[in-house]
Amino acid sequence: MSKFPNDFLWGGAVAANQCEGAYLEDGKGLTVQDVTRKGWHEAPTEEPLEDNLKLVGIDFYHRYKEDIRLFAEMGFKVFRLSIAWARIFPKGDEQEPNEAGLAFYDAVFDECLKYGIEPLVTLSHYETPLHLTRTYDGWRNRKMIDFFEHYVRTVFDRYKGKVKYWLTFNEINSITHVPFLSGGINTPKEELTQQDIYQAIHHELVASSRAVQACHELIPEAQIGCMILGVPVYPLTPKPEDVLQSLATERENFFFSDVQVRGYYPSYSKRMFKENKIELDIRPQDLEDLKHTVDFVSFSYYMSICESADPTKEAGEGNIIGGIPNPYLKASEWGWQIDPEGLRYYLNILYDRYQKPVFIVENGLGAVDELVTLENGEKTVIDDYRIDYMNDHLVQVEEAIEDGVPVMGYTSWGCIDLVSFTTAENKKRYGMIYVDRNTDGTGTLARYKKKSFAWYKEVISSNGDSLVK
Repeated sequence: MSKFPNDFLWGGAVAANQCEGAYLEDGKGLTVQDVTRKGWHEAPTEEPLEDNLKLVGIDFYHRYKEDIRLFAEMGFKVFRLSIAWARIFPKGDEQEPNEAGLAFYDAVFDECLKYGIEPLVTLSHYETPLHLTRTYDGWRNRKMIDFFEHYVRTVFDRYKGKVKYWLTFNEINSITHVPFLSGGINTPKEELTQQDIYQAIHHELVASSRAVQACHELIPEAQIGCMILGVPVYPLTPKPEDVLQSLATERENFFFSDVQVRGYYPSYSKRMFKENKIELDIRPQDLEDLKHTVDFVSFSYYMSICESADPTKEAGEGNIIGGIPNPYLKASEWGWQIDPEGLRYYLNILYDRYQKPVFIVENGLGAVDELVTLENGEKTVIDDYRIDYMNDHLVQVEEAIEDGVPVMGYTSWGCIDLVSFTTAENKKRYGMIYVDRNTDGTGTLARYKKKSFAWYKEVISSNGDSLVK
């Protein structure tokens, strides 16, 4: 008998910049992603270049009806997607919105609702309008708060009858690692001080709380959550120094959700600010704004990490958040360690900490898939490795629900293949739907169902009963 509640929101997740393409169509402005060709490691280019795969993505902009039909065939209850801010306000600081951009998302949401799929919409998913980055230095500038509030009020008012679930900033805690893509900050990372970063963070946190206030005011029946990069942190050894180091790293991530869920800066931040000589410009109105707290906590989960006080221990490769590899875990082809039990642990930690519903809005396995032709001529991918990964993680979600954690839903990341965020390549595939587009830009963009497509369809239709324990 399944432990998943009857109203559990099963589905999948994408981001506009990784799937839509049509980067200059219908009045859209440029974003930070349009000048980032090779992922978060490489410096931005002056102008968009043809070898930036995100300029075409998987052409969701023109193929959304076909894709949403496939999601409906899988049985999705929810589809997480993001609005590209620059489709609505091409520069980001205009007063009047771009009607063509608004109309596009109207059409996408209508298509979802036609099949009974609830849209879960991220307001800012790593795609700050480039004009805001180059003119204002992104979230370092307090003016961004008002620009963002104008944008979110515009979309709340437009879509209030269509969207019940919203998220403010995607993986808001990633700004310390990738300030250009996460915070739209034009100043090179090596020139930024801790003061600069945390002032930008403060502006984002105030903007997030303003978005929460606006949502509650304009769409009182809707729910709005925060979204963090979820990373359980284990001490590498039982040495007390390692335990304290893991606590410090954990707090670096929880700092963001602590403010968004509790409505004030946590006590431990005072010492951190003092020791790093951080003196934030916090206005009285900011403190009032922060009291508008989220309805639920959402997060991405791909791996856990270990921490040690020993500086000779090296961080893992390919991991955006650093950390030391766990000697007891296997890793993906990209060095991301696979830890299903860590998901159960993290769900429990979040609920113990906040007593708010939690939502897993990203989880999945990036892998190199091989498209094969079956005897009947059908093309597919035999991705048993992805099925095993998702099965094992969902079994642990079920355990967390049994532990008493109110889990709202699960949206598998990159439910249809898209351009990777970290490496900006197509060969790192997450989807249950294969898209014929290669890292060199070749391919027909045709869609094919992988073996995992039918597997996930059965999981959803059985409400988790088909999972192998």
